[in-house]
This record gives sequence, C-alpha cells and structure tokens, in this order.
Amino acid sequence: MLIRRRLHPAAVPAALLSGLVLLSGCTLPGDGGQESSGGSAPDARVASPFGNPDGTRPGLAPVTAKDEQARARTLIGGLATKGRGPRTGYARDAFGHAWLDKADGVPFARNGCDTRNDLLRRDGRELRLRDGSDCVVVAMTLDDPYTGTTIDWRKRKAAEVQIDHVVPLSYAWQMGASRWPAAQRERLANDPLNLLPVQGRANSAKGDSGPASWLPPARPIRCAYAVRFAQVAEKYELPVTAADRTAMLRQCGG
Repeated sequence: MLIRRRLHPAAVPAALLSGLVLLSGCTLPGDGGQESSGGSAPDARVASPFGNPDGTRPGLAPVTAKDEQARARTLIGGLATKGRGPRTGYARDAFGHAWLDKADGVPFARNGCDTRNDLLRRDGRELRLRDGSDCVVVAMTLDDPYTGTTIDWRKRKAAEVQIDHVVPLSYAWQMGASRWPAAQRERLANDPLNLLPVQGRANSAKGDSGPASWLPPARPIRCAYAVRFAQVAEKYELPVTAADRTAMLRQCGG
C-alpha cells in the first residue's frame, strides 16, 4: 500500500466535490483511502479508556502513567477466568442484524443512524457525508490506534477501515454469551465501548483472538487495549481465559 501525505483539495475532481457535503470547519482529506505514517497532528479528542467509560468519546489514548497502569492491573486482576467453550452454534446473526440502530440500552441507539456510521462519525476527522444525508460517512481521516497510522479513507474502499469488536463476538459466545437473551447480545454487538474503527488488515489479523493470541501492532497502545477489553468484560460479566488475563496484566506492567 502506498504511503503518502494527504493531497491538497485542488487535486480532488470537481465531480467528487459536488457529490459530498462539506462539514463546517472541515478540510478535504486526500483521496484513495491510503495510509500515512505522519503528517497529521495528534487528535486532541482521543480519550484514555479511563476517561471514556461509556465509549462515546473517540479513539483510544495510551495508558502510560504509573497510577493508571496500577488501576489497570486492579481492573484486569478482578476479572473471572474460565476456558473457552465450544464455538458450536455461533453465528453473527445471533447478535442481531449487523450495525443495528435499535439495540436498546447503549449510547447512540435509535438515533436514525446505523452503528457503523455512528462509530465513523465518532472517531473520524475531516468528515464528509453523503449528499442529503446526516448520517452516511463517505470520506474521513482516521488516526488508527492499532497501527499508529493515519488513514485517509473513502467509502469506495470501505474495507480499509473496519469496526473492531474489542471483545470479539465469537469470543463472547464461547465465554457465556451463547446463553444470554438476544437483547443482551445485541447490546454487546452495538455498544460503542466495545467498538473501534481501525485498519481493516489489523482487524482481519485479529479475528476472534483474545489478548494472549493477538495485540495491536502499535506497542504504546497495548495497555489501553487491555483496559478496554477488561472494561467490556466487566460490564457484561464475561470471564476471560487465564492466559488472556495474564497477557493483559503484562501489558500494564504486571
């Protein structure tokens, strides 16, 4: 994939400009959904997982302070552990229609916009919306927490940004969600606390792995990722495997 900086707006065809909605205060990001290793200032909106308990603030800031790492170890150490059960019977549809706007009990529900676009709008910068829509994101800049790169994204290459379930749905199924009511599974699948827009390749590499098998390539974010995984597990009273708990503790100095 070509690494480059964002293009000047003049490089974007006028036909594309006429079909997009320019949000107030935004400038046009480069075309093509490419990644950049730099060229963008850090997003001041990005929140530490401890400052974002409901997942409504964007991104995932590193957890580096000693007191926060100690807090992280307390949270992670309090999780129950068990072995992963069978994957038998798992299907994505068991957690509701993908990106359901009607999953009650979570932020952004029933706002007229599907969950995927809610998350793109939460975390993206320099947003462009489809002409005539208040919801559908067609272009944005994303600071990907998992790889530490900046992605200039276009909807025509949608898979270059995917929405990761921090606690994968298959993992949750094997750890007890198979016995949950359907409404609770729908909440987990659409809860912004459990959702991060990230580089598509990184998300595909993760699959349904727990932290013992997969961690974000960007090392500075790994403790924050462990905290977010633990926050979701705690909220939904999900156990984690002993190996996953050990791996999470290790990322936060344990």
